[in-house]
Amino acid sequence: MSQIRINKYLSLCGVTSRRGAVSLIEEGRVTVNNTVADRPGLIIDDETDVVKVDGADVSLVDKKVYVVLHKPRNVMTTLFDPFKRRTVNYYLKKLRERVYPVGRLDFDTTGVLLLTNDGDLAYRLAHPRYRVAKVYQARVKGHFKQEAAIQIDRGIVLDDGKVGKASVSILGFVRNTTRVRLTLTEGRKREVKQLCKKVGHPVEELERVEFAGITTKNLRAGQWRHLTPREVARLKALVGLA
Repeated sequence: MSQIRINKYLSLCGVTSRRGAVSLIEEGRVTVNNTVADRPGLIIDDETDVVKVDGADVSLVDKKVYVVLHKPRNVMTTLFDPFKRRTVNYYLKKLRERVYPVGRLDFDTTGVLLLTNDGDLAYRLAHPRYRVAKVYQARVKGHFKQEAAIQIDRGIVLDDGKVGKASVSILGFVRNTTRVRLTLTEGRKREVKQLCKKVGHPVEELERVEFAGITTKNLRAGQWRHLTPREVARLKALVGLA
């Protein structure tokens, strides 16, 4: 294999699915020989062309790998950062295979981050259509009331015009803040922060405590582990890949 469409190549590299590759290209996140790829039908030579996503080299997958990282605060959810900020790649130095984040956590958000080079699974786990549950715990400003929880549960228009929603549990109050637990099934960009802000309670601290049933139990911030075969099988079944 040498001549290949770039969206197929990205899927074989485990970055995402072929459909997900189209989105990456449209967002201008893919380069070939330092030139931004302008169409998914672009033909590349996998032996001589240098393909990067978000500034990080990609390569063909020999073995599919699935890990969960306990992402620390103030770390980028990318493999490369042009401003030299610490990325999740820093914590995966002992992992021989290259893996890619499933979705993103904000720079200041901690908690469960899945990474894999199984592009089809990554694409489905992150896509709102598959409604994979993600659970967050947040500390928000002010005394959060049940009326605000009901408002978020019914749905709120986000900055991009789409409606975000979550089920919310109030965990407790500390001085002039409230700890709340939110369960989302679509996971739009910065959805938790937007939802809380729009009901008058900006987020001060945010942690993702669960993604599709995977947690960071027994992992300190910065530590990671391989998912078990049973966990991988369950994730695939969850999004119709079993």
